[in-house]
Amino acid sequence: MRRIPYVLHEKDVRPGLATRYFAASAAAVCTTLPGTEKRLPGAILTGVPLRQEFKPRTPEVPPRRLLVTGGSQGARRINEAVWSALGALCERFEEVIHVAGEQGAEGVKAQARDRYTGLTFTDDMAGLMARADLVISRAGVSTIAEAAAVGLPMILVPGTFGGGHQLENAAAIVAAGAAIRIADEELTGPQLIAVLDGLPGEHLRSMAAASAGLGRRDSAQRVLAVLHEVAGK
Repeated sequence: MRRIPYVLHEKDVRPGLATRYFAASAAAVCTTLPGTEKRLPGAILTGVPLRQEFKPRTPEVPPRRLLVTGGSQGARRINEAVWSALGALCERFEEVIHVAGEQGAEGVKAQARDRYTGLTFTDDMAGLMARADLVISRAGVSTIAEAAAVGLPMILVPGTFGGGHQLENAAAIVAAGAAIRIADEELTGPQLIAVLDGLPGEHLRSMAAASAGLGRRDSAQRVLAVLHEVAGK
């Protein structure tokens, strides 16, 4: 072996197999969410590097604009719940912004109406989050980090795939007070409306403050500082 020092970056709360295998010999391990350090002693919480377009703001309470995203591929159960409750959602919000993924293309067309902005894809999530006051999403690290960088409260519907890593991501954000969780198997249109109607203004403000507290817009600089430190040894 050439004994070249290396640095790992783990995005999920539960370290993946490759991270667990290589962590013992790594010069440093950077992590994204609180909780990973319990499994990787000595890990450094840096956050995940984001584009500078994700700027902190104070979301309105009660929320005027709702952003729903199932990640880059979309999420069938989230899409179905949103569409089944779309009439009620459009009564409660001035705008429902819904990134449905390519799998939701037909539904986006079929559900077109006032107050509903249905998209199959976006390359401007920062712009959408700049408009939103509340986010409903899967519990992928990128979306969580982006919402926290802006300071948005979250309703997370973690996917059960991939060994359940999203369940642990969601648990960390809920424990921090920045989100509430709906189990994937329990998500329906009526359940979504019940959760939204059960969120008092003070709870939303508290979630937004906790989200902002988790947000790390300087993650790239934090990771770079770790790299500089390792390179200087």
